[in-house]
Amino acid sequence: MNRGMARIGNHIGVWMYRTLNGRLASTKNAHVLLLTVRGRRTGLPRSACVRYLATTDGFLVWGTASGAPHDPDWFRNLRSTATAEVQIDARHLQVRARELTGKERDAAWTDVILAAAPTVARYAAKAKRTIPVALLTPLQD
Repeated sequence: MNRGMARIGNHIGVWMYRTLNGRLASTKNAHVLLLTVRGRRTGLPRSACVRYLATTDGFLVWGTASGAPHDPDWFRNLRSTATAEVQIDARHLQVRARELTGKERDAAWTDVILAAAPTVARYAAKAKRTIPVALLTPLQD
């Protein structure tokens, strides 16, 4: 039941983001983008509202799944593709996705994500797994 409710909530969130060009999605403390990536099994485009942090190299995203014991579907789909589409407010970008691993992931998690959004740590504690982190780098036009 929880997974079904999460999917319904995701569909509503995606619809609102697209309809309002992200105007109600982000707050002062939490920036949200709309990520669209091909499904790893179906090949169909799948979208999710994802929290992010902008860096000089691109956008960092992380897959807490609100503390679920498994990685979120959108992150598993992201692992199986080289590129994705991102919508930030009304702006659409093609990005190259790269999962961060090892020391690079740990540094991004601790020095960037937890430094800017310390409340995310509670989801990692609840999940009892390493939270995956990816860098989305905009492609040149």
